[in-house]
Amino acid sequence: MATSLGRIFRSFQSISSVSFMKTELIHPPASSSFRTSSVFSILSLPLPFSSKSRDFSLPNSSWNSEMKRLYEHYNSQCEVESEDGEKQKGLWRRLPSYNRSLKYATGGVYLSKLIQSKARLFTRNIKEQGAAFEYVLFNNEEEQRCVGIFQAGHLLEGPPGNVHGGAIATIIDTVTGTHATLLSGTVMTANLNINYRSPIPLGGTVHIESSLDRKEGRKTFLSCRVTSTDGSKLHTEATALFVSINVSTMLLGG
Repeated sequence: MATSLGRIFRSFQSISSVSFMKTELIHPPASSSFRTSSVFSILSLPLPFSSKSRDFSLPNSSWNSEMKRLYEHYNSQCEVESEDGEKQKGLWRRLPSYNRSLKYATGGVYLSKLIQSKARLFTRNIKEQGAAFEYVLFNNEEEQRCVGIFQAGHLLEGPPGNVHGGAIATIIDTVTGTHATLLSGTVMTANLNINYRSPIPLGGTVHIESSLDRKEGRKTFLSCRVTSTDGSKLHTEATALFVSINVSTMLLGG
């Protein structure tokens, strides 16, 4: 199977050169071409995007007032105005989010039909807005921090009226995994250690912050805290270990 996929990718190269966006979300040079060693993960968003692709990180009608407030708080810091009135890049950057990155690459629609065509990102596979995972991530490269604003929908219930622990673990893995990818390229979760402190109500909004502890070779160690939006209540805290991997191993199963 791995050999067959390898032939598919090599054949596809002769048809179309696929340029991928690096995790810093900067457009690559026009000469960039698809290589199995290129940085690729659910966070490595390809360009150009299809005009029909939906960016799930943008506000929608299901977002409550607190979700919108925090979005505006961080989004307003993504671009600042200089003394002479020019717009400049701020400390924070909003990270686009799609239900499947591969589909939106140049020519990626063909690859997405060959590689598990029905696959969708786990946290973005519900069409109903507000029903499950509503979240947006912002990254601060200078401070090596990544924050997530998360609103839990009614399909994520565990204990009556509260969010399931597995859903909380999923969003923590999403935020820390995104952060680790931005810091270290393609990674896999090696360890996720979670301490649940207080329940998260369904429909509620929480603030998730991932921070870098250290890097050791291929290993990236992170800490994460899930708090109420005003920071007064600690819901969950976690530590995470991610290990850098060779992308050809992930794509071709080698």
